Amino acid sequence: MAERIGGSSNSIGLLSWKSLIALVSLALTVFMLSLSLLLNTGGRYQFIDQNLLPHLKHYTPNSPVINPNPPLIDHEPEATLKVFMYDLPSEFHFELLDWKPDGHTNWPDIRLKVPEYPGGLNAQHSVAYWLTLDLLASEFDNAGGLNAIRVHNSSEADVIFVPFFSSICFNRFSRLNPHQNTNKNKELQKKLVKYLTGQPEWQRSGGIDHVIVAHHPNSLLDARMQLWPAMFILSDFGRYPPTIANINKDVIAPYKHIIKSYVNDSSGFDSRPMLLFFQGAIYRKDGGFVRQEIFYLLQKEKDVHFAFGSVQKQGIPSATKGMQSSKFCLNIAGDTPSSNRLFDAIVSHCVPVIISDDIELPFEDVLDYSEFCVFIRTSDALKDKFLINVIRGISRDEWTKKWEKLKEVEHFFEYQYPSKKSDAVQMIWQSVAKKVPVIKRKLNAGRRFSRFGKPASKLGFPLPRNFMS
Repeated sequence: MAERIGGSSNSIGLLSWKSLIALVSLALTVFMLSLSLLLNTGGRYQFIDQNLLPHLKHYTPNSPVINPNPPLIDHEPEATLKVFMYDLPSEFHFELLDWKPDGHTNWPDIRLKVPEYPGGLNAQHSVAYWLTLDLLASEFDNAGGLNAIRVHNSSEADVIFVPFFSSICFNRFSRLNPHQNTNKNKELQKKLVKYLTGQPEWQRSGGIDHVIVAHHPNSLLDARMQLWPAMFILSDFGRYPPTIANINKDVIAPYKHIIKSYVNDSSGFDSRPMLLFFQGAIYRKDGGFVRQEIFYLLQKEKDVHFAFGSVQKQGIPSATKGMQSSKFCLNIAGDTPSSNRLFDAIVSHCVPVIISDDIELPFEDVLDYSEFCVFIRTSDALKDKFLINVIRGISRDEWTKKWEKLKEVEHFFEYQYPSKKSDAVQMIWQSVAKKVPVIKRKLNAGRRFSRFGKPASKLGFPLPRNFMS
């Protein structure tokens, strides 16, 4: 019996060894086959059909990249922003420019004649005018490079544009009528709020996909508190609480420069005799006291021009000559953090010196302003000799680099009709387009419980706490 058990144990042990050898052999065979497959495919695994991955390039070490099926177009064309523009009555836009409708349409035929925008300081806040012209032109101008086109079905649109010329409305019609408590500016804002909040587009989104231009700091002063969910196009945030306007929701647009561009500028460091230039209002309210203090600090410097000036009495020709003959131009905060003086300096190729801690700059996600501007903190600028020593310490080579860069970037700040690639109009549309994904995410998230009915509020978005009683 013991022999049988012993013999059986030997047989089992022999069988176990044979099984182990067989398993090792099988593992070696699989390993060799895998290695062979790996080497034959140039290091690429073939468990996934490569044809199902159209963007995967075929690449082997030390060999050129070869795509056996190259696409017909190497890159996707720039995405075009689809904009639905309200067919607002002309009293909200071109009638404010003294254009008279013929009774058949609210819009001028800009193929025949473009209504002119008032000049002088009015023009600096003309952003809504240029954007509206661009949308009107998109319907018949087939030129390439457009970043926005007008669509007539709001359900196809990325954003909804409100063509209200709020800045010129403020400039021209904000004075109170004799013996009345209102004016045309206030009345049009009331009409606008009533019109917008009654539209299905506003009610559908709560207004967050709407684009409203309020570039003048005092424009839309009454309506902004009711239309705050919309995307505002502004000059800065100086007169807005952060819950009403901020860089995450809104777009900063450049002023239209008043001084003409310095065409064919062949000047240089030595041919600009004035070191530092400022001409404008010196005594300002709010944060503008800084101008007054800097005036006192610089008034004895012999190669510094710091003087009062305005658009009247040859102010624009005088500023043009001064900026084009100066190496640096001061841009100091006044009533608000920004002014058109910065953009006048840019097109004059006079290196801007920015003293405005709260300034927001247009297109700063694209432009590095430190390459063509000098930034100085207000607290430092108010120290004796600090500002002038910084300016005098900038070498000829550094100044020349900034001067050259100014000539490269000035087209970003040019408003024109028809618009051109990468000018101010097209850059604003690009900035708007970058906000669209966030808007769509909010709208989609707001529809999660739509099967249970509409939210109690028409807007669907809570009023900021600082406006709740």
